[in-house]
Formats: sequence, C-alpha cells, structure tokens
Amino acid sequence: MIMSANYDIVVIGGGIHGVGVAQAAAARGHSALVLEQNTLASGTSSRSTKLIHGGLRYLESFQISLVYECLRERELLLKIAPDLVRLVPFHIPVFEETGRPPWQIRIGLSLYAILTGLVPHGRFISLPKDQWQNLDGLTTHRLKAVYRYWDAQTDDVALTRAVMDSAISLGAELSLHSRCVNVELDKDSCVVDYERDGNVHSCHAKVVVNASGPWVNHVLDRFTPGLPQRAVDLVQGTHIIVDGRLDRGIYFMEAPQDHRAIFALPWKDKLMVGTTEHTYHGDPAAVVPLKEEKEYLLAGLAHYFPAYAKLTAKDIIESFAGLRVLPEGDSDAFSRPRGTVLLTDRPERPRALSIYGGKLTAYRAETDKVLRYLSPSLPKRKPVADTRKLTLKL
Repeated sequence: MIMSANYDIVVIGGGIHGVGVAQAAAARGHSALVLEQNTLASGTSSRSTKLIHGGLRYLESFQISLVYECLRERELLLKIAPDLVRLVPFHIPVFEETGRPPWQIRIGLSLYAILTGLVPHGRFISLPKDQWQNLDGLTTHRLKAVYRYWDAQTDDVALTRAVMDSAISLGAELSLHSRCVNVELDKDSCVVDYERDGNVHSCHAKVVVNASGPWVNHVLDRFTPGLPQRAVDLVQGTHIIVDGRLDRGIYFMEAPQDHRAIFALPWKDKLMVGTTEHTYHGDPAAVVPLKEEKEYLLAGLAHYFPAYAKLTAKDIIESFAGLRVLPEGDSDAFSRPRGTVLLTDRPERPRALSIYGGKLTAYRAETDKVLRYLSPSLPKRKPVADTRKLTLKL
C-alpha cells in the first residue's frame, strides 16, 4: 500500500538494480518508491546464470576494473548474505582442441587471484590426472589439463527479494503490477504517473531512476520533455535445465561450435547449462528460448559429458531466456564493454537517471554510484544504515 504521494526518489523497475537503488536511498535516509510493472525480478534478474563472480572471461577483453569491482563485491556479499551466496569450486577443462592453451588460462587465473586479494579461496590449482576421473563424468578424451578455482553462486530471485526486504525495513515502499505511463520533468522535480488495478495514480519525486533493464529506452520514451537515449543492442541469453547431477561444482567450458564460454552447473538438484548470445529485436516481454539455442546448449553438454549425449529437446525440464543491455555495435557481444552506464538528463542537479547494463554481482556498488550522482538533487538526510554492513536474509 502506498502511504505517500511525495518521495525523494521514485525507481522504475523491480530488478536487482531497482531494489538496490531503493535500499541505498533508504539507507541514506531518503524516501523511496519502487514501481514494478510485474513482480520482483520478473525480467533479467531472474534469468541469469545465478553466479556471483568476478567474470574471469572479461580479463580477455581487458575489462580489468570491472573484474576487480565484481570480485570486491563478491567478497562483501559472501559476508553480508551467507544464506544467499556461497562459494563453489569451478573447473576449467582444457582439451587438445580448446581455443585457449593452458599457459593462457594460467595467466588469466593468476591475474584473477591477484585481483581477488589475500583470501584462501583466491588461489587456483591444476588438478592432477588421478583426479580427472572424479569430475562428474567429464570426458578425459584429449584432455590436457583441468584447473580449479573458486567463485560463488546465488539464487538471483531470492537475492533480489532480500535486497527489497532490506529496503522496506529501512522505510522504502514497493508497488507491484504498477506500469509507468508518464514522467513529467519540472524545473526541480518530477511527476510520475503509473497504472495499477486499471487506475492511473500520480506521485511526486525529486528524482526518478529508470532501472527497467531491457525496457530502459521504452521507459525513456514516456518522459516529457524527451531525454537522450543510448543506442543499445538487446542480447538474448538462454539457459536449459535437465535431469542430472554435478557434485563436484561448476564447469566453465568452451562451446564446441564456436569456442564461446558456457557453464554447466548444479541448480536445485538438477543440471543447468548456459548461456547463449543472440541479438534480440522484439518486445522484451516476449523473449523466449529459441530451438537452435536449446540444441546448441545440449550439444555443448553432450560434448563434455558423454552420459548426456542422448538428451533431446524433449528432455529439457525448463528453459528460460533473459536480455542483456549492451552498447550497440557490429562486434560480437563478448568483446563489447560490460560496465554499467549511468545517463542523466543534465550534468548538474539531475532529475532523471537511467541505468544501462549492470552486473548482478556488482549491483550494490553500482547503485551506490547512482546515489552519488543524484546527491546534489536530493535533500540532506541523516543516514540510517550502510549497505556494506546490512545483512541480507532469505
């Protein structure tokens, strides 16, 4: 239930970044309202690979600062969300046909360990051959090396809900099934109109944060006056879930078709494989896994784990597709920057800020930056908490 019509911050979007902004705002003593057109984490925030990680593969495209920030936030989440984020061993098998030779992977893992810092789980090892037979049925044909390192896994939906619960405990408010229909920018404030239960409601805010993920430019179209937008590509990533077990951890592999990175990981007593990269041009609400994506992931699983070689699309228990927001470009999705872009309506005292992209792992640091951008536009309040110290609970 909405108790007020006036807020310091109105957030459009109930994904991990939207609820993160609400938590960061409420921790600083600000009043905040989250408007979500569906349910919490109903978009990309429920369709990730469920990892809290530094992003080892981004070292290859020299996104070192992004990896460092994600590793720092991973360590923090392990402390403040122990019920939601847990360390898991990751395995990188290297075969004769693997595109990256062992020395290159060792260099990447060494840099990853340096960026992680002096923690026991920051180290990696090369597994001796006598342990290769104990890796969940991983084929040893033409296998040259297996590296083990540590990263973390989460339930992305549960994490999003936990952050929103934390925000609510600090005074933030949430309105579900509330679709933003118009945002009018005045000189120093905003009026937000949203539809809920067939009726249009209005509220006032000092600033509006557009955290709508793949809908970011769709929402910007509803601002008056119109605001500049970044040209983006929506990149579809599909995952499949099949019957199976992975008791030794997560496997970080190259897809045999194109050498892209894919993961095989345990998920709720099943086996999940993902992800794909496919440019999407339709309505973000209508994204669904494609037949060829399912076949691609099944082939990748069968290539490395022969016990699953006979699986077909009929054996897929569940599949889901999410959308990543990347800068528009002609290059492949892997080589494009993955850092978050914050776009404001004006450089000084912004009234509106849009979030482009973003990493699940780094949501807290990224939303902290949002509040720093907006601080000149917000009234002075007494902070009531520090998001670095707030425990997140199931």
